[in-house]
This record gives sequence, C-alpha cells and structure tokens, in this order.
Amino acid sequence: MEPPENDIVAFESAEKIILRWDSTASEDAREKMIFAGDRHEIDRYLQAVDEIQRSMEFATLSDDQNKANSAIQIAMARLEDEFRNILIAHTTPMEAESLTDTSNEDYHDNNSEVDSPLTKELEHQESNSSGSYRSTNSIREIDLMPSDAIYDLRCIAERMISAGYLRECIQVYGSVRKSAVDSSFRKLGIEKLSIGDIQRLEWETLETKIRRWIRAAKVCVRILFASEKKLCEQIFEGLGTATDDACFTETIKGPAIQLFNFAEAISISRRSPEKLFKILDLHDALSDLLLDIEIVFDSKSSESIRVQAVEILSRLAEAARGILSEFENAVLREPSKVPVPGGTIHPLTRYVMNYISLISDYKQTMLELIVSKPSTGSRYSSDPNTPDMDFGELESQTPLALHLIWITVILQFNLEGKSKFYKDTSLAHLFVMNNVHYIVEKIKGSPELREMIGDDYLKKLTGKFRQAAINYQRSTWVRVLYCLRDEGLHVKGSFSSGVSKSALRERFKAFNAMFEEVHRTQSTWLIPDTQLREELRISISEKLIPAYRSFLGRFRSHIESGRHPENYIKYSGEDIETAVLDFFEGYQVSQHIRRRSQ
Repeated sequence: MEPPENDIVAFESAEKIILRWDSTASEDAREKMIFAGDRHEIDRYLQAVDEIQRSMEFATLSDDQNKANSAIQIAMARLEDEFRNILIAHTTPMEAESLTDTSNEDYHDNNSEVDSPLTKELEHQESNSSGSYRSTNSIREIDLMPSDAIYDLRCIAERMISAGYLRECIQVYGSVRKSAVDSSFRKLGIEKLSIGDIQRLEWETLETKIRRWIRAAKVCVRILFASEKKLCEQIFEGLGTATDDACFTETIKGPAIQLFNFAEAISISRRSPEKLFKILDLHDALSDLLLDIEIVFDSKSSESIRVQAVEILSRLAEAARGILSEFENAVLREPSKVPVPGGTIHPLTRYVMNYISLISDYKQTMLELIVSKPSTGSRYSSDPNTPDMDFGELESQTPLALHLIWITVILQFNLEGKSKFYKDTSLAHLFVMNNVHYIVEKIKGSPELREMIGDDYLKKLTGKFRQAAINYQRSTWVRVLYCLRDEGLHVKGSFSSGVSKSALRERFKAFNAMFEEVHRTQSTWLIPDTQLREELRISISEKLIPAYRSFLGRFRSHIESGRHPENYIKYSGEDIETAVLDFFEGYQVSQHIRRRSQ
C-alpha cells in the first residue's frame, strides 16, 4: 500500500529543505549556520527533520526507506554541526583571574585583583546563608548559557536522540563543555599534575598549592560542576534514560578526577610534622564539601567520584593520625646528646610545645573527629624505654587531650635523659626546672591548650618544676651553708669556753672558695624566664644571706682580732646579696665579685 499523496508531497518538501542545507553538497550551506539565521528558517528545518522521521515510521518500500535514511543521515550530520556551533558560540569560561579575599589569609594570592562573575558569586555564596539548593545552602548555580541557546540545543538534542544519535550528541556536548571546564580550571590555577608530580614537589611549594586548591575545590564543586549539571538538565532532562547524567559525567569526570587527584596525592605522601596542619586544612575543606559532592554527583554514573572523595577524606584522616603518632615517636627518640649551654630551654622543648599549642587551637574540632582515644585503663606502651601512662586516671579527657598530655610526658622523659649529660648535678636540676617551667607557661599561655589538658595535670607539671628547683638548691647550697655551721668551732665542747681561730679561718676560707666557685659557674647559667629567675634568687637569698650574716655577726671579732682578717672575711652581707643578683644571667662573673676575690 502506497502512502497518501499528501504524505509524499510533505516528505519531498522536507527532503528538499534537508538537501538544501547539506554542507557536503553546497558551498552556501557550508558557510552558513541555520541556527544563526531567523527563527522561521530554524523552525522550517526542524519541522522538515520531524517529517523525515515520521516518514521513516510509515515507509514500506525499500526505495522510500533508503531515501528517508539518506535524508535523516544528512540532517543528523547537519544538526550535529549546528549543535556544536551553538555550544561553542555560547561557551564562555568562567572568569576567575582573581579569587582573592583579603579578609581571609587562606585566599590570599599574588594575582591581580580583578572582579569577575565567578568571584562575586563565590563571595555571595560564602556570605549569604539565606538561600538553599536542595539540602544545602552552599551550592550556587550560574546560568552558563542564555535561555534561547538552551532552547535550540534542546530542540536539536531531542531530534538527534529520537533518530538514534544519542552517542554522537553526548560526544559533541562533552568535548565542547569539557574544554570550557578545562579553561575554567586554568583560570582557577588547577594544574594537570600526576600524583607522582605532586609528591615530588617541595613542601613549601605544596603549601601554596594546597591553599589555592582549597579555594578552587569550593568553586569547582559548588559553582562550576553544579552549574554544568544544571545546564545538562536544562538541555537533556526527559529526552532519554539518564541522558542528562551521561552528558554531565562525560563533561566533568576527567576534570573531577584531576581535581581530587591533588588531595589524594597529599593524603598518601610521606608524613612529616610540618604537613599536619595543611592536611587538616584539606580534610576540613573536603569534609565541608562532602554533602555538596553527594548532591552534585548523585547519579549512578558519577558514583566513582563520590567514592573517591570519601576515600580521600578517610586517607587524610589516617595521614593526620599517622603524623601525630610519628611525631610522638620522634619526640621520644630525639637523639641529641650535647647539653644546651647554661641549662636553658632545649630547642626540642620549644619546638614541641609550639607544635602542640598550634594543634590545640588550629583545628581542635577536626582533630577530635579523627584522633582515636586509647582504651580506658590501658598504657600507651610496654616498652621499658618509654614512660608508662595510665589513661585510667584521665577518663574524662578527650582523645586529643590524651595525645597532647602524652606528648608532654614523653617530652619530659626525653629531657630527663638529656639532663644526665650534664656533669654538674645542680645544672642538671636547673635544666629540668627551666624546661618543665616552659612547658607549664606554654600551656597557661594558650587558653585552648590549657582547657584541653586541664588544671589537674597542670598542677602536676607545676609540682615537677618546683621539685626540680628544690633539688637544685639542695645540690648547690647545702654544702655552702654547711660551712656556716657552729659545729666544730668551739673549744672544750662549750660555747663559753672559746672558739678555735684556726678552724674558724678554715671555715671562712671554705665558704669563700665555695661561694666564689658557685658564683663563677652559675652566673653563666641561664634562667630565661624573668619571674622564675627572680623567685629562685629570692629563695637562695632567704636561706643564704641570713645564715651568712648570723655567722659573720657571731665570729667576725675572732677573725678581726687576728692577723690579715681581710684574707678570711672577704664579703659583707651586702656583697653576698649583690652577688646573688648575678646568678642565672648567662654571662661571666661580675666585676664586683671578681675584684673582691682577688
């Protein structure tokens, strides 16, 4: 049965329009684009395609089928070109030369500050929390194309998909839009680096790249990828089974992998203490983006991107835990054996306390999420070379607090070991006092660290440095004060019976020699903390000065009545009091004592 005559006429009319725009047969057709002309011509061509497709459904003769197939192939080739041309004509990469926010150091860059739609949109999404997109208020979609271009693209896509040209449509769309995304990546400073390339970079270079990546990742997920998804939905939604998802995945899968490969490379790189805070930055940023990632990449075809993000987040957390654990081990095993001059604060003490102070106030919440708590009652290590610590006494502490307390414990353990390298026992005690006092003051100086460690443990630390101060005084001044005792000076066992002048002279000579030696050495020792230095001097003076003045008052006359009293009574009480002020200043003996001792 032949088709009705009016159908034949309609087909021939449609075929004529299709052939007139056959770019392989007409130079005029090659130079012009249908969708760049007037609306009437566009509609005529689309109607012609529809007619050809309708004719194919009813064609019964092979000749008719061949003619229809030939016409539809010519039409699809033309529509593919038109589709590509519209995409290219209306594809403008997002401007992002300057993603700089001077109010936030992490966003600071040296690029020129140029306002752009992308920058303004990012600032809007960071400052305005009133709007929402599905279940998050952080995603902000930008219209990537005007509505008339979207309408034309949808008209073309509908006909290509209906004619069985879905794959060609997706490929054209993906190639053009991916090129646009790549261009935006370049604007955002996202480089095409392999994981190996990233791991070979110097850490100082990586620090800068991490800051830029965090800013770029927020833009990519919340604006760039979200806007690409919206565009796919506007053009393809409802035209085929998950066609919009297929086009979206075709466009952004490569760039998304490129984006997340950077964070992945950092997560599996060699661990070292200085990397902790930037790894926490990455973890914080990715964790904050996770809900947005799940929304933007919610389809089955982009599941691998969601999985990659979750896996990277887990590895970043593991890296942070590993760095903290390795830092603890490094503090415990720090091998330096050369005593610091003057018993002052060891560089290790400063480094460790500055580090844990940063940990406590830098990313406290994040660390609480990723640091595991040792089981109650357990000890951290059974190694005899490691201090034991019973966590059962600290049940109320957070996991992070336990780690920070443990670090101070192993730091003290290491310092106790280093104190044994001092030949002078008094200096060893002074070294311990200085360093534990520094630990206490560092904790007191950081509200976050003090709150985490707690006042109970702080009291224990305070007791330790005070005990070290007592040990110092005992090891130094007991033998000096021993020279000022009465025993052994009285003749015939009675105070009224008289005093042995020879014994008394020896006692004064011994005191002078001991005090001069202590003054000579301990003036070169250093207590950097002014208040601690003054407290220890006062404590020394309160024991030494009254004892010396009393001894001098009781026995001065016995020496002055003999020959050359100046050889034995070399110092007044005021001289001793002045000399004590030279202690722990870290320089050579004062001219005052040097002159009097000559």
